[in-house]
Amino acid sequence: MASRQTFACYTMALLFSAAVASAQLSTDFYDETCTDALDIIESAVRAAVSKESRMGASLLRLHFHDCFVNGCDGSVLLDDAPGFTGEKTAKPNKNSLRGFEVVDDIKAQLEDACKQTVSCADILAVAARDSVVALGGPTWDVELGRRDSTTASLDDANNDLPAPTFNLSDLIKAFSKKGLNANDMIALSGGHTIGQARCVNFRGRLYSETNLDASLASSLKPRCPSSTGTGDDNTSPLDPSTSYVFDNFYYKNLLRNKGLLHSDQQLFSGGSADAQTTAYASDMARFFDDFRGAMVKMGGIGVVTGSSGQVRVNCRKAN
Repeated sequence: MASRQTFACYTMALLFSAAVASAQLSTDFYDETCTDALDIIESAVRAAVSKESRMGASLLRLHFHDCFVNGCDGSVLLDDAPGFTGEKTAKPNKNSLRGFEVVDDIKAQLEDACKQTVSCADILAVAARDSVVALGGPTWDVELGRRDSTTASLDDANNDLPAPTFNLSDLIKAFSKKGLNANDMIALSGGHTIGQARCVNFRGRLYSETNLDASLASSLKPRCPSSTGTGDDNTSPLDPSTSYVFDNFYYKNLLRNKGLLHSDQQLFSGGSADAQTTAYASDMARFFDDFRGAMVKMGGIGVVTGSSGQVRVNCRKAN
């Protein structure tokens, strides 16, 4: 009985700690310590997206891949070093994640403005929001105050990030493990209204699945041959209709069997996600509302706050 009581107390302590950590995030966290922080990030993101529209999707994806692996702690930004292997070479990230130089530039500007004050994890959260806005999407108030981790996990990156081959039940389960429900998952998947996917991630759907629009399939095959190893890194838009505009065409495409990834089309394949996908396809305002709420929720996953963690001077390595 004593051991059960001890375990119960320990569990309650963990839940309390998590609640306290979440409560420590606030939208005005840098109002006094780094007054220009949000303006610096926004300006840098707009410049980067203006230079290359695809960068908006890349910065959004960095935040997602950070939060899904041991929480939103900037771990995805850590470079490999002697005796340390980070997350960048994990299968979902290798030859795929982009935008690290943009984050480096933002961090350098913030260090000049207010030394060792704004965390790399917070940079990712704000840059994701500003990227969506720069491409015509909704805005939201980003809760701030995350600290940076001093380590990363290759294994967790390989295991926790949803795969493009996932079925609907796999997607729901993967998001549930992070405290996100099926509605959150469907809304967050709308981030695929911008960005691109590598041939290696949609080849199986292109050549093996029958519920892919024929005209889209024909247009994809020249850049994505059936032979493994040929054109693996060639990319195609996740949303072929409006590739660089954050809108609801991702969902419209799904209704026409134009989901590029197997996991995309699972949101409209005769399952429990069909109704919400259909609603988003006809009501962009509803999608925007749900997306902003889900992004705030995702941004609170496993955050490190207060005296825990650190504020890295260089986002690529621990202090």
